[in-house]
Amino acid sequence: MLSDSNFPIALLLTLIAGLSTGLGGVIVLFTRKFSTKTLSFALGFSAGVMLFISLTELFTEACSSLGSAFGDKTGMLYTVLAFFSGIALIALIDNVIPSNDNPHEYSAAPTPEGCLPEADSSRLMRLGLFSVIAIAIHNFPEGMATFVSAMENPQTGISIAAAVAIHNIPEGIMVAIPIYYATRKKGKAVGNAFLSGLAEPLGGVIGYLLLSNIFDKSLNGVVLAAVAGIMTYIALDELLPSAERFGHHHLSIIGVIAGMAVMAASIILI
Repeated sequence: MLSDSNFPIALLLTLIAGLSTGLGGVIVLFTRKFSTKTLSFALGFSAGVMLFISLTELFTEACSSLGSAFGDKTGMLYTVLAFFSGIALIALIDNVIPSNDNPHEYSAAPTPEGCLPEADSSRLMRLGLFSVIAIAIHNFPEGMATFVSAMENPQTGISIAAAVAIHNIPEGIMVAIPIYYATRKKGKAVGNAFLSGLAEPLGGVIGYLLLSNIFDKSLNGVVLAAVAGIMTYIALDELLPSAERFGHHHLSIIGVIAGMAVMAASIILI
């Protein structure tokens, strides 16, 4: 059992880590006019963040957890199955959420007033909501890990919370920018970024109340692998195609590389 004496600091650390997603969303407050170049780069950057986290961090950590529980070969098998189960889940959500635009007749050009055509706005709004779902799912197990670690050892909890917070800032950008360009409402963009981050403390509290006695390495590995699959699907099926459709191929690829570089630097520095 975990000691109740560390509950306040565990909750505070998990809340700070989650709200850093909203901090990333605040970047939209500095966006003064529509720019397809900015959007193309930002979407590419978001794809790079998702791909790097998914394939170099979440997948490998899941494989390590499941390998420790079941052995290397079986652990890898379960990791792969969970990874593709995550892809299947988000693909199902993709088909359930209605789409008003035809991707084969997509028009990337903004209107003369500098606003997006209705079909483009619908697509970007849908993309932003997908990101909210993915990041909320991603933040949920992170919240459990941060909260439970802080309950056992507050010093360890501080280190984990700092790492998670740094990771969450670009994720907030990923949520806020598509929603801002779709709605032109900064409050709604930032609000959704904060909303996705609230899954972090929610996951922590639920982990404490319900799952602390059963949240072992195998369950953690399955969740992380599934999240890696979800994020990979979104990066490849939504973010990259959206970035490319604005007609700035090189900027979107530079954004992908920059997103990967930022996440790599955050891992190395911590």
